[in-house]
Amino acid sequence: MNRFFAIIIFLCAYLFVHAQEDLSINNFWTYNGNMTNALYERICSHAFAQIKERWAYVEGLKTNDEWVRRQGDVRKILAEIVGEFPAKTSLNPVITGTIKRDGFTVEKLYFESRPGYYVTAALFLPTGKKGKLPAIIYCCGHSNVGFRSEAYQRCVINLVKKGFAVLTFDPVGQGERIQYLGTNGKIIFDPWGPTHEHSYPGTQSFISGRSPANYFIWDGIRAIDYLLSRKEVDPARIGITGRSGGGTQTAYIAAMDDRVLAAAPECYITSFDKLLRTRGPQDAEQLFMYSLEKGFDMSDLIELRAPKPTLMVTTTSDIFSIQGARDVFKEAQNGYIAFGDPDNLMMVEDDAGHASTKKNREAMYAFFQKFLNNPGDPKDEEVEILNEKDLWVTPAGLLKTSLKGEDLYSLNEKYSAELLKKLQSERQNNPDFYKTIAEKAKSLTGYSEPVLSKDYIFSGRWWRGDCSIEKYLLKGTGNYYIPVLRLSTEKNNGKTVLLLDDQGKASAAAKDGLAEKLVQKGYQVIVPDLNGFGELSGGYTKGDAIIKDVPMNIWYAGILTHKSPLAVRVEEIKIIVDFIKRSPLSEWSGVRLLTGIACGTLSTDLLHAAVINDEFDRIALINPLFSFQSIVQEREYHPKFVMSTPAAVIGKYDLPDLVTVLSPVKICMINPVNALDQIVDRSVFERMYGDLQNLEVSYQVADAF
Repeated sequence: MNRFFAIIIFLCAYLFVHAQEDLSINNFWTYNGNMTNALYERICSHAFAQIKERWAYVEGLKTNDEWVRRQGDVRKILAEIVGEFPAKTSLNPVITGTIKRDGFTVEKLYFESRPGYYVTAALFLPTGKKGKLPAIIYCCGHSNVGFRSEAYQRCVINLVKKGFAVLTFDPVGQGERIQYLGTNGKIIFDPWGPTHEHSYPGTQSFISGRSPANYFIWDGIRAIDYLLSRKEVDPARIGITGRSGGGTQTAYIAAMDDRVLAAAPECYITSFDKLLRTRGPQDAEQLFMYSLEKGFDMSDLIELRAPKPTLMVTTTSDIFSIQGARDVFKEAQNGYIAFGDPDNLMMVEDDAGHASTKKNREAMYAFFQKFLNNPGDPKDEEVEILNEKDLWVTPAGLLKTSLKGEDLYSLNEKYSAELLKKLQSERQNNPDFYKTIAEKAKSLTGYSEPVLSKDYIFSGRWWRGDCSIEKYLLKGTGNYYIPVLRLSTEKNNGKTVLLLDDQGKASAAAKDGLAEKLVQKGYQVIVPDLNGFGELSGGYTKGDAIIKDVPMNIWYAGILTHKSPLAVRVEEIKIIVDFIKRSPLSEWSGVRLLTGIACGTLSTDLLHAAVINDEFDRIALINPLFSFQSIVQEREYHPKFVMSTPAAVIGKYDLPDLVTVLSPVKICMINPVNALDQIVDRSVFERMYGDLQNLEVSYQVADAF
């Protein structure tokens, strides 16, 4: 075994970290402000540049022909960022029960939007109506009980009493389609419920290269298919509406299915500019992969429908910015004017929070009565709400325990398996496969060469025995500074270690910690806080996909922009390496003498940095994730690994490919883990990595760091 690696394994085995001194740096520099939100702000700055470029283009559209061309371009973009839909298969609808009420009946049913992928639904039909009926798809927002929610029933029953057929269905992760249950049968993700039910498997979908919205939209398209299979329904008079997450589905489905004549998304539409400046990116299904990079914004969902009738239903104190909604309306109005139908785009506002108000409901009823040719009184009536259990489609109100079938996780696992087969084939049959890995890593992560500045801020020195500890600030890739510690002694051997720790530099550089142990062996040790860790973490608190304390909404900002947190940190490693090269204690001289050590999730970042920039001669990884593949194959993966994972990486390359490309750089992995954060079985590891000559693996340490 390499002598240095043996030292690292020995130090990890006998490492005891004692009380820490104040190793922070940014708190001394008042003008630098709060750096804890630096990662989100860095990605947002990228987003705002993309949004500005789109604005400049759309503002120049004037004529009907220009808007028609724009619609054609947007359709192509939307098809790309949503992903290909499957072929339509038999819906196999089953009606499980009927409820009769004064003026209407309810048919409880389920259908298969994909083979074995069941959608629970209810069709509300008015009684005593002659001829074919105008019909509305009602999309539910984030409620654990799905369409059985009192707020959604109020709208549905009012619509059916006004003569509309209404089909409402449970989105995946809601109502009878809940996917994640504990051993006690209770919802694992309570109280966040649907948001986490969507984002947890939705993140796996992004990693496999498919926007999870694909599944939600297809459910809605197939719901329309079912609606049109009914003899009671007029196919020329189809509308769609829904609030919150239902507003998201409404906007998506109406933009992508030409059979929808009239659409009324409620309490969702805003601009990405205002969304990023307020709550930030939300549920996984409310995002499309690389949409901002492609020049796509929420307003395109409205503009794509022009000149079809569309009503934006909004509230002035919504969680989705009302100013953003007004911005969208103003921009989309230009398109409707160009088409010669400015009155077909409307917007109603009420002074309320994220809720359905009487004023807005009545505006929605009147809108559909007008454009679906079903005149009547738009008054919002008091209605009798049906009992939740009475609306259960399945006996116990849960598909998972009755029909079982597919869910988002299982569908994505199958999709990923096909991608992995193709990847293995490419490894075996493409002689240039490994030559392209570095470029693939740059492309998938969104990496760009950082500006390297010779300026840095020296922020003090003190001594811990004979160990000198210096504090530095290095200019980051955005409006922030990277805090860095440099530990050394006068007996420095001229060799440098860059030490990355996902517990932060304060942990790695603590008294009797790994950094100090290495210094005692004669190394100069550089210990930074990369973005998202240590002093550069903890600022983003508004995300609804903060799962196990991991702010995946920040990762979603990278999804929108194609600037991943991983790319930001790899760029920072480049800046830090440049700082090391200029250090008077380093013996560089154009020869790679830099050793990299990473603990935990930052192992993935270090591997990418080494492949992209080729700066290291040895690498030690402590408790590293052994494979991206593991994330999509483990149903209950730990989300912390996502923050260092590129979107769409499945089928492109995996971590063993990075190790292969790095040869002859020597690499040691100490206690590699899977996506469950459990030490991976040796046989599983060996099947994945094979016999790589530049790799050493140690299972000697029970708990490496």
